[in-house]
Amino acid sequence: MIGAEESGVRYEKKGHVAYVTLNRPAVLNAMDLRMHEELALVWDDVEADDEVRVAVLTGAGDRSFSVGQDLRERARRDQDGVPPSTFGSRGQPGWPRLTERFELSKPVIARVNGYALGGGFELALACDLVVASDQAVFALPEATLGLVPGAGGAFRLARQLPLKLAMGYLLTGRRMSAAEALRMGLVNEVVPADQLDEAVAGWTEDLLRSAPLAVRAIKEAVMRSVDMPLEEAFSTPFRWEQRRRHSQDAVEGPRAFAEKREPVWRGV
Repeated sequence: MIGAEESGVRYEKKGHVAYVTLNRPAVLNAMDLRMHEELALVWDDVEADDEVRVAVLTGAGDRSFSVGQDLRERARRDQDGVPPSTFGSRGQPGWPRLTERFELSKPVIARVNGYALGGGFELALACDLVVASDQAVFALPEATLGLVPGAGGAFRLARQLPLKLAMGYLLTGRRMSAAEALRMGLVNEVVPADQLDEAVAGWTEDLLRSAPLAVRAIKEAVMRSVDMPLEEAFSTPFRWEQRRRHSQDAVEGPRAFAEKREPVWRGV
């Protein structure tokens, strides 16, 4: 059961925030197939529950966010004759995984402490915001293991960094510090480890002050239009924008401003 001590994932909801914890600290939160199956149920619930406005994804313990794929499990599957995976997770347990949940409308914050390697870094790249401790380390070491960053790392890093920088990290597996990731724009904030929870709370509070339908509309519009010609982006109908535009919240915001009071968001 999700949330049980023996589970690979802990899932809690507090107020309007869902907290998702990769829970295999003994193996630095390496992700096995069971974890992926549990995470699929979690992300389904995050999207379906309108009381949830923000999700925070992190790893158990203080050593690792996640070191990615459980390579011991992968080696056993190789011995059993299971075909090697490639880009994407279609047909595998837990599909669509977060890295392929292109329709997920809620913002997700990655809370990163320690190692974010391989699939762990790919998870962070798929999140909307990343808050990291100064002890965080990021890398995509797949090339050094005879693998590829199949959970989107090859695609997202080349979109989020200048191409030469991205290729340097992708082809060599070089590690980057939290400070380097911040300088290159891959994370939103870096703080000392003992201030990480406070920093994450600051971002969640800011997100919760925003109207939930506006947040979902903006996320959808940005993510769907990022590769569109600008003219096409302006003329594209976005589903969550249509809902926001005709919502009570679209009226409540200007009214609250005019009445000099805090808005009361309904999310409908």
